[in-house]
Amino acid sequence: MQTLKTGSRGQDVRTLQSALSLHVDGIFGPLTEEAVKYFQAEKSLTVDGIVGPKTWAALGVKSPGRNISKIILHCTATPEGRDFTVARIKEWHLARGFSDIGYHYVIYRDGSVNVGRPEAVAGAHCTGQNSCSIGIAYVGGCAADGKTPKDTRTSEQKSALHKLVAELQKKYPGASIHCHYEFANKACPSFKLCDF
Repeated sequence: MQTLKTGSRGQDVRTLQSALSLHVDGIFGPLTEEAVKYFQAEKSLTVDGIVGPKTWAALGVKSPGRNISKIILHCTATPEGRDFTVARIKEWHLARGFSDIGYHYVIYRDGSVNVGRPEAVAGAHCTGQNSCSIGIAYVGGCAADGKTPKDTRTSEQKSALHKLVAELQKKYPGASIHCHYEFANKACPSFKLCDF
């Protein structure tokens, strides 16, 4: 879906108006803008009246161009035994110029699966593959020195990763599983796909 704002016209505006239960005329005017701002405030989004990927995702409208064919596994490249949250990882990614956390899911050391970027929005986790993939990272991936690659997955993380990937493969039939190192000169996720 295209980004919409006051003055936009066409089918995407009709889709937006329908999703917001407004009169559907295909013209993004003051009433549509008001409804968008109210919706954004309710969903804790940036209240700017502009309908971009995050607002579309919150509305539950999938972009037709987001066909998932890959599930890409990552690590956070953090020292073993240390906990990091989605909020902290998002801070790192924002500092690097990303618009949000790059991963769609982050698996904590206790095995809890935490949502990052909405699935309907392309990630920022694997150059050249973001538009067609879901990115999953587990917290860890480095030895205690924070530099040496090491498979630090806890048994809880391994179990959660298998379960999440199985769920995603049901949701996106035919999606193949990959490790980040297949697309970049990195050790990430610090284990081989055969050890998944």
